[in-house]
Amino acid sequence: MATLKIPGLLVLLAAAVPAAAEDASIPAGDSNACMQGPLAQFGRYIGDWIITDERLSQDGSEWVAGGGARWNFVCIGNGTAVQDFWLPPDGNVGTNLRTYNTETGAWDIAWAITTQPGFAHIEAQHQDDDTIVMHYVSPLPDPLRRITFFPPDSGGWDWQLEMSWDQGENWTEVYRIRASRAK
Repeated sequence: MATLKIPGLLVLLAAAVPAAAEDASIPAGDSNACMQGPLAQFGRYIGDWIITDERLSQDGSEWVAGGGARWNFVCIGNGTAVQDFWLPPDGNVGTNLRTYNTETGAWDIAWAITTQPGFAHIEAQHQDDDTIVMHYVSPLPDPLRRITFFPPDSGGWDWQLEMSWDQGENWTEVYRIRASRAK
């Protein structure tokens, strides 16, 4: 079992291994619990994904291929939360813990990555077009960031990161990924 140590946060990476997610003795064992009601909004991403990515060049003139990653989503606590593990080849591992808040009708997300101290609080809302749009709550990044998860299709799903240099008036896509199911 691998352990990720982040100040103020200890994450066990056993759930990042697909076989561990299928073990009923681990609280991540029942992914069906995250496929009902609002939990299905992120539950539909449960699984092991191969990521291809690209970034907008510094001058904004072209898209440059990234290094790719694995992204593994699991159901935690039999429907308590959806957790994911971002596993890029450079070792800068990250994790999101996503819980649905029935009082606000939004997702509260804690994001942590090895390159940053502590965690970021992010809020997400399911949209009428079936996308999920995420905004940072704290700490607020400069420039502002907006992340969109697109609904899965038969080949996988898409995700994009946009930034705003004018406090949210205009957004520019700067990073995007395509997730394909791992074999």
